[in-house]
Amino acid sequence: MYQFNRKEYEERMKWYQDARFGMFIHWGLYSIPARGEWVRSTEEMPEEEYLPFMKEFDARDYNPKQWAKEAKAAGMKYVVLTAKHHDGFCLFDSKYTDYKVTNTPAGRDLIKEYVEALREEGLKVGLYFTLLDWHHPDYPHYGDRIHPMRNHPECSNENRDFSRYIEYMYNQVEEVCTNYGKIDIMWFDFSYDDMRGEKWGATRLIDMVRRLQPGIIIDNRLEVSGEGRGSLYECDPTPYHGDFISPEQIIPPEGICDKEGNPMVWEACFTMNNNWGYCANDHYYKPASMLIKKLVECVSKGGNMILNVGPDAKGKFPKESSAILAEIGRWMDKNHDSIYGCAPAADIPKPDYGRITRNGNKYYVHIYENTLGPLPLIGFDKQDIVDVAEKIDTYETSIQPFEDCCTIFVAKHPVTKPNIDVIRRSEENLNEKIDELMKQAIETVEVIEVK
Repeated sequence: MYQFNRKEYEERMKWYQDARFGMFIHWGLYSIPARGEWVRSTEEMPEEEYLPFMKEFDARDYNPKQWAKEAKAAGMKYVVLTAKHHDGFCLFDSKYTDYKVTNTPAGRDLIKEYVEALREEGLKVGLYFTLLDWHHPDYPHYGDRIHPMRNHPECSNENRDFSRYIEYMYNQVEEVCTNYGKIDIMWFDFSYDDMRGEKWGATRLIDMVRRLQPGIIIDNRLEVSGEGRGSLYECDPTPYHGDFISPEQIIPPEGICDKEGNPMVWEACFTMNNNWGYCANDHYYKPASMLIKKLVECVSKGGNMILNVGPDAKGKFPKESSAILAEIGRWMDKNHDSIYGCAPAADIPKPDYGRITRNGNKYYVHIYENTLGPLPLIGFDKQDIVDVAEKIDTYETSIQPFEDCCTIFVAKHPVTKPNIDVIRRSEENLNEKIDELMKQAIETVEVIEVK
């Protein structure tokens, strides 16, 4: 039986904390009505109105190789796809139901193609699996807070056997953990009301998952939902604790620490517009510049960011999503050093003009706003600075003292796009070399190694 082990936990989380940036993909039958992934629930749609979408699901534009290429080009290191969402429809070939993609015009297992495409691009493989199922006859209908038939007394829960549903869910999770090779992330979703923990048979479920997929990383939603934290936060982890906290559509104001004050692993999940699944009328896309800043903010607070794309009914990324990904990718191509492997600069106060991330003795100062005159480096001591280098080689930098505050003069800097100064500290006092090192750094716009 699985039990929490701190050393093993920290080891399996290393790649994930280095990666910092991932892609979420919500795709399924709900992409056909194109009104979001919760359309059955929000509209209280009877199943007889929803089932015909199976006849239209042909996935004619489904190209997971292109998905993977776009994710990689955007600087993402892992992808999580909805193998099964709350409507109960499976994108994999399950032997436990007919409500699956192989019984649609698509006619094939789409998860198999997806995991192969990710591995070809060197991306980590993640699968999302719902704990809910609005299709299964033994899942609570009438009176459940979110079931499409919650307000229909004719859908009474009499003769429904929830234990049968739990066995069904267990068997399907076992399938996805068995049939697709190594799975790096399992993203369960979600607990609510009294539907949490052992109500899901969580101990038995997670013991099976970890036995079949050693080293897998699992979110915290067997215990909580997007606003919750779970037993790892309480410093009393259950056998089904989450490996990371999963705040939804929000960045924690100061990162997340457990009750004893220790930093925790977390991942903020965001939509590009206002829906996870494809919504044809939702054109309220966040600009790439904003999303870049939010990625930097997550990293500066010790977290990851997973950014969602909702493919259309045919399986193609919306053009707005692809354009945003491409712009993020251009920034990441030049500035990924300030994201991958970075952590908060906890010893430096947050500057007014941007945010700072840190990797060892390198500090990455992200400048969001112009300054009038020198840029103050509050918290840095000139005696400790070994070199300064601008990541984008069209900007000039020099060190200037201002009273007791170290400053950098940035002669040219952008109005709309964030850029990065790399600041490195040394454990040794190298004051006598600073001026020469600064000169070299400015001339070569390279980060100079100092042992």
